[in-house]
Amino acid sequence: MAGRPPVVIHPPLPGGGRRVHADGEDLGLAGGPADVLEFLRRAGLDPDRVSLDDTNLIEWRGGGPDIWEQPPEPG
Repeated sequence: MAGRPPVVIHPPLPGGGRRVHADGEDLGLAGGPADVLEFLRRAGLDPDRVSLDDTNLIEWRGGGPDIWEQPPEPG
């Protein structure tokens, strides 16, 4: 799909961490921003040139790079 960022960081899982996909490939479960950068390095990107706020590269679902746990259930 044209115009869609190639990296997707999925919403936090119940136990913490977020699933990371690049171009549809599952890169792993990241526990924080450093893990995302490592996955992107393994995928061939230079982590020193990647900005986690780059919406042309990364689509954050369920919160940005500062959210790594699900919010508590209301009630």
